[in-house]
Amino acid sequence: MKQAFLAAVAGLGLLLMAAPAVAHHSFAAEYDSNNLITLTGVITRVDWTNPHMYIHIDVKDAGGKVTSWSLEGYPPNTLKRTGFARTTLKEGDTITITAYKSKDGTNTGAGREVTFSDGSKKFAGPEGR
Repeated sequence: MKQAFLAAVAGLGLLLMAAPAVAHHSFAAEYDSNNLITLTGVITRVDWTNPHMYIHIDVKDAGGKVTSWSLEGYPPNTLKRTGFARTTLKEGDTITITAYKSKDGTNTGAGREVTFSDGSKKFAGPEGR
């Protein structure tokens, strides 16, 4: 009986240790490293949440049609350490951002380099792998 209990506890411990590994996704599983896109649009929302921040922008095409995009970036702590402050991205600002397009065809991507209206640039996410 004691051995069965210990085996059950050990099994539960292994299961709990594996959970964080399952929770984090692979870049290659979600994004196409061969499909780097460039978008220019107006920031509608910025989510500074773990495990990744998200920049939401509205992009207007030549015909005036607006498409909303959601672009994933580094974790907030990584951005902060590299000098990318929470106040750097403001709703209403126009930015140009390069991103790796999602494989599922939605208007999402892995953000890479943000170019601001003054021409300055900051990295929001890693290079595609």
